[in-house]
Amino acid sequence: MIKILIVDDHSVVREGLKQIISGNTDMTVEGEARNGDEALDKIKQHSYSVVILDIAMPGKNSLDTIKEIRIEQPHLPVLILSMYPEDQYAVRFFRAGASGYLTKKSAPEELVTAIRTVAKGKKYVSSSLAEALVIDLDTKTDRPLHEALSDRELQVLRLMASGRTTGDIAEELFLSGKTVSTYRSRILEKLHLKNTPELINYAIQNRLVD
Repeated sequence: MIKILIVDDHSVVREGLKQIISGNTDMTVEGEARNGDEALDKIKQHSYSVVILDIAMPGKNSLDTIKEIRIEQPHLPVLILSMYPEDQYAVRFFRAGASGYLTKKSAPEELVTAIRTVAKGKKYVSSSLAEALVIDLDTKTDRPLHEALSDRELQVLRLMASGRTTGDIAEELFLSGKTVSTYRSRILEKLHLKNTPELINYAIQNRLVD
């Protein structure tokens, strides 16, 4: 039996996932968590076969959550379920230790297939992402500038582009305002931008925010 932990801050999403999973006799939802910290607590207390993890949650970001799961349970598969496009985020999450990546637009059947795949210790890549990766390897076009950003810089970029103030970001990420400002300067430099409006426009054009 595949024992699943669902990690998503929206109860509606969790209920929807439970309904999809309940239609399969070889898997069951054994736990739920609303954020990364709750997920880590659950993992320390119970045994799971697969973790389904949302990208955008309050508190601890998903990349850090995956890295901590890898430390706590090195062989526990983590399947990312996100509203963000695969071509923008999947590779970064695979590098962090994810076993699979799906968008929330995926069909229920694909989710079930992905769960079974990662539960066997394999990686799950959708056909659309696999095609995009092959095309990317076969082309000589320049890589997007934001791929040079660190995980933390990308996180700050997304928050800034979502309209958060320096103070908001500092509080959410447990950083000082000065540190956030330093990240902002690095981001602007790496993306060859001059100010925050240009940064927001870049994020929108590159589908880094909703």
